[in-house]
Amino acid sequence: MPADTVSVTGWGRTAPSAARLVRPRTFEEAALAVRECGARGGIARGLGRAYGDAAQNAGGEVFDMTGLDRIHAIDADGGSVLCDAGVSLHRLMEVLLPLGWFVPVTPGTRYVTVGGAIGADIHGKNHHVSGSFARHVLSFELLTADGQVRTVVPGTPLFEATAGGMGLTGVILTATVRLQPVRTSWMSVDTERASDLDDLMARLADTDHRYRYSVAWIDLLARGKATGRAVLTRGDHAPLEALPRSARREPLSFRTSRLPAAPSFVPEGLLSRTTVGLFNELWFRRAPRARTGELQRIPAFFHPLDGVPHWNRIYGRGGFVQYQFVVGHGREETLRRIVRRISERRCPSFLAVLKRFGDADPGWLSFPVPGWTLALDIPASLPGLGAFLDELDEEVADAGGRVYLAKDSRLRPELLAAMYPRLDDFRALRDGLDPRGVFTSDLSRRLCL
Repeated sequence: MPADTVSVTGWGRTAPSAARLVRPRTFEEAALAVRECGARGGIARGLGRAYGDAAQNAGGEVFDMTGLDRIHAIDADGGSVLCDAGVSLHRLMEVLLPLGWFVPVTPGTRYVTVGGAIGADIHGKNHHVSGSFARHVLSFELLTADGQVRTVVPGTPLFEATAGGMGLTGVILTATVRLQPVRTSWMSVDTERASDLDDLMARLADTDHRYRYSVAWIDLLARGKATGRAVLTRGDHAPLEALPRSARREPLSFRTSRLPAAPSFVPEGLLSRTTVGLFNELWFRRAPRARTGELQRIPAFFHPLDGVPHWNRIYGRGGFVQYQFVVGHGREETLRRIVRRISERRCPSFLAVLKRFGDADPGWLSFPVPGWTLALDIPASLPGLGAFLDELDEEVADAGGRVYLAKDSRLRPELLAAMYPRLDDFRALRDGLDPRGVFTSDLSRRLCL
């Protein structure tokens, strides 16, 4: 198998660590890689879109699963697909959209693998309707530490430990996923401005049920009466009759566009309070006060940043921290207080989104619970950032909320049990399934998982 010792980092480009990167090309090679990994263990890795250290393993093995990327079977009548764990959501869209099917859940990038989508139990703009990715998984095959390949189905402890388990129960080899039927590859989109956070939350709470997809970009540099002002974008898959005549000839075509890649070197401090403040002002002002029924291509609606290769470089060599938390319904004051604190501290974040989550998902370490989730990017070099986020973690934990492990790079382990009540169940199952700790990562060591 191809293997090299390389420096590995998450999408946030912080805390790189050296590991032996192994690239299995068959299930047998994956099993051999697991059997032969050394004392520091190994962890599966997909396309590297976890922001923190979940797919890193200092001094150990990292299994690059992108070589296992076959689509084995498509049920075009029933709406499901059987594929390898290394298949990306981008590839699924290319193949399935012309057949009238779409992935059930997609995050802000389509460059994630199916295995990663299960391991992080990803969520998207439709969580309030459809839940997270694992809710649509009919079964998967899991290579465990003892060398067995187990077929895992929903409702079992191993399924619930693996969904959101960050790759620590084994290596997912294949998965069967239920799909979303669509008639076109276009979205019908409504956009409106919200004047402040209370206005935004009221609009989301009152009308989210009308839309399959809903998300708000929020200006975290706005202060005073404008604190939390936002641009709310919601939509659904457009019906055929909504398309102009020219688009009806190929209503299910999947077209993407790419801008020039971000340069490999970006000066430190490019994303300052001044530059981000200017961007946020322009972004808010250019948004329509209210617009309905705009037609957008799927990539433009779901994955605008995918059009800029290596966009994570714009934060400079120091990288950035993606911070995402959720607090439950009835804890709105905690959300308001955190937004005010971020605004008052002038954290230069231009990628900040607020969404509402629906019902909780079955994974023991799955992130979503019913309530409000805020995600933001912050340059890692911001002075005092670590201590500030530690304080926010305390507020989130005290409110019964949690942070998202797939995006985390700095949570303190003593807060984990308060955030994830099934943590002891997860640890017990993992200890029984993998007593030697074959599957391990920088994240698992940092958080004592």
